[in-house]
Amino acid sequence: MPPPEPALGTTALLLIAVAAVAVLLVLIMKFRVHAFVALVLVSLLTALATRIPVGDVVSTLLSGFGSTLASVALLVGLGAMIGKLLEVTGGAQVLADTLINRFGERRAPLALGVASLLFGFPIFFDAGFVVFLPIIFSVARRFGGSVLTYALPAAGAFAVMHAFVPPHPGPVGAGEILGADIGLLVLVGLVVGLPTWYVAAYLYGKWAGQRFSVPVPSSVAGSPVADHDGVGTGGGVATAVGRKAPPRFSTVLLLLLLPLVLILLNTGFTTLATAGAVDEEAGWLQWVTLLGQTPVALLITVLVAMVVLARERFSRAETETLLNDSLGPVCAIILITGAGGMFGGVLRASGIGTALADSLESIGLPVIVAAFVIATCLRVAQGSATVALLTTAGLIAPAVESADLSRLDVSLVVIAIACGATVLSHVNDSGFWLVGRFLEMDVKTTLRTWTVMETLIGVVGFAIAALLSLVV
Repeated sequence: MPPPEPALGTTALLLIAVAAVAVLLVLIMKFRVHAFVALVLVSLLTALATRIPVGDVVSTLLSGFGSTLASVALLVGLGAMIGKLLEVTGGAQVLADTLINRFGERRAPLALGVASLLFGFPIFFDAGFVVFLPIIFSVARRFGGSVLTYALPAAGAFAVMHAFVPPHPGPVGAGEILGADIGLLVLVGLVVGLPTWYVAAYLYGKWAGQRFSVPVPSSVAGSPVADHDGVGTGGGVATAVGRKAPPRFSTVLLLLLLPLVLILLNTGFTTLATAGAVDEEAGWLQWVTLLGQTPVALLITVLVAMVVLARERFSRAETETLLNDSLGPVCAIILITGAGGMFGGVLRASGIGTALADSLESIGLPVIVAAFVIATCLRVAQGSATVALLTTAGLIAPAVESADLSRLDVSLVVIAIACGATVLSHVNDSGFWLVGRFLEMDVKTTLRTWTVMETLIGVVGFAIAALLSLVV
């Protein structure tokens, strides 16, 4: 059912939108209000300010919150479980060591980056980077040179996967708000993310390693880390020692590729069915489609990981504890993502989104460009990539709907938002301090290396996404 006619005019609605974003930024930046609480409060105030009927306010809030969480909680939770099992069984070490041995000394930065891309599919930026730090430092000591030569390709890989590819909460939340096909979004995120990483993280990392001589830190000890979006995990990454040898490289690779293959089969056969190449009513196609749905693909991967990784290394009770522990750090991000969906729901129900869509149409600004610009402004202002992603998606959703974009174009808009939410990481972003602190760089050097790399990731990724939107 379409939303009712807004009670206010376009100008008033746009002014309320600007005020809502400003209040959100002030609450998070000045008063240090938790992003979840700030988003819920601003959503409520925006609903009241735009004269949504009082009796409909709570249902509007809950509708946006619940619809976003419906898939976000599943994808993020299952992805965290996969990452945890790979982490505690030594899968990350096996992955990195094998690739470094196969790539050779000269390509060690490339090997670390590829390993980080694979491991970064199910695991968050902060956890993945901290798990890989001892590996990065060991390789840097072994082969010599600036630690940036090895650290930036790995950190950039985790940053790209965190921003561009589900099951990470930012792209999942933005994708749900915009109505994107999550399976297709995984593939588009990889298509855009891989060349972006190669140019903006790997090649830049090699150059920065020659330009900035940063020695291997004397100690990797540090205080509890926060995730890339400013949500603390409450401690470093937990480690556990299995009772058997680490898993084989082939086992780790199988577990990381299994959900991608299932999702690819689903997307590919669905496209063929839409084109009439296969029978949409065929029973086998229904099963392939079901198994390739992103939540089901991740669930299958968790079950396989429990069998091949945990069964011989941990008791059932220990496995249960490990999986339970994996959910703790992601709960705050899941709630923030749901609150972002709540804010987006209010923006749509109030007519603000439609007013913004009309304004963009009147000035002729393409939706994909507007998405990138808005996300960039929000990212620079308050630091959190997740808040920038979700707020921008809520603002831009009616414009996406009215533009009648294809499934591919909607996914590209999500990527454009992710690119804007990545650029110009600076002192208000916890990722800035995480990388700078663990590599023992001063603020100036961190700005000249990490900030530049993050900006390159956003700009290069957006250029690729914009080009694809024009030619595909």
